[in-house]
Amino acid sequence: MSANLHTDDLAAVVHYALETTRATMVCPFHEEVVIRVGDDAAESHAFERAKRIVRSDGEAWPSDALREEFGRQLGTAKDGRCPECDRHDPLD
Repeated sequence: MSANLHTDDLAAVVHYALETTRATMVCPFHEEVVIRVGDDAAESHAFERAKRIVRSDGEAWPSDALREEFGRQLGTAKDGRCPECDRHDPLD
């Protein structure tokens, strides 16, 4: 686990789990764009990984809170491709 992961920050825990399982990735050219890879197995693995991360008080995150945050982050991620890169693609 990353030494600078803030385990008391639910959004950071979910982002870490999604990115380290490669369920999502940050566009290498537009760091504000998160891309959903579309791999169901990676997303399931990310959820299992996040369930095992404990907060500083030694408690695990409640599953309902994790599901809600996963839904939020996956819902805001762009599907498959970076729209910023597509907008500037010289081949189009």
